[in-house]
Amino acid sequence: MLVYTHPDPVAISLGPLHVRWYGLMYLVGFVAAWWLARYRARRPGSTWTPMEVDDLIFYCAVGVILGGRLGWMLFYNTEHIFSEPLSVIRIWEGGMSFHGGLLGVLIALALFARKTGKALVDIVDFTVPLPAIGFGAGRLGNFINGELWGKPTDVPWAVIVDGTPLHPSQLYEATLEGLVLFIIVWWYTSKPRFRCAPTGLFLVCYGVFRFAVEFVRVPDENRGYLLFHWVTMGQILSTPMILIGLGMLAYAYRTRVPTGNLGTAAA
Repeated sequence: MLVYTHPDPVAISLGPLHVRWYGLMYLVGFVAAWWLARYRARRPGSTWTPMEVDDLIFYCAVGVILGGRLGWMLFYNTEHIFSEPLSVIRIWEGGMSFHGGLLGVLIALALFARKTGKALVDIVDFTVPLPAIGFGAGRLGNFINGELWGKPTDVPWAVIVDGTPLHPSQLYEATLEGLVLFIIVWWYTSKPRFRCAPTGLFLVCYGVFRFAVEFVRVPDENRGYLLFHWVTMGQILSTPMILIGLGMLAYAYRTRVPTGNLGTAAA
């Protein structure tokens, strides 16, 4: 078993400036998403330009940060909104909600669609293969911060934290929501797919992975189990994702509408 050594959450210190690992993980995610989007925009027949990709990543970054932090405060830490209002901006301390970030990105993409004239569903389909590396990096940041641990366990890969062996649920999520999700969605979108299908697959996969890990992850102390003594907030928020994703996949393969992200000849 690995013994958790409580690593320093600060990666770099330059005088009064402290750069934390958690913040660097977000930078890794945004840079990876930008590079992957630029790579996809160069495919033959792509309807995306490099300038549009740059703007897209900027919109997504704003949506992730604002939506993720506000979502975490609303879903998991409501009390601090009133007792410590400035804690909303302290993202370097951890505390970001995927589901809040998802809503923030959807709003940002709607604004981007209005600006560019592209169909929102095509923008979302183009975007969904991009964030998984960032998800994985963010969960590694959670591990370094020593937060979001799993339940006590005796499995051989447990991490001993202050004398107690625990499920490294952050690493489970880094693997499933990061590496595995990226492989599945990137492979699936490497060929032209019907409109809505990439988004549907992404929602189903992420929702299932998050729902499963919640069984071994300790729920937030101020929330606990919300239903039946085992259902967590993460599972409640992931269930609509799974259902909507399945609906989008069924719709995509029933209507068989070509994607708008490739020209007619390429699609």
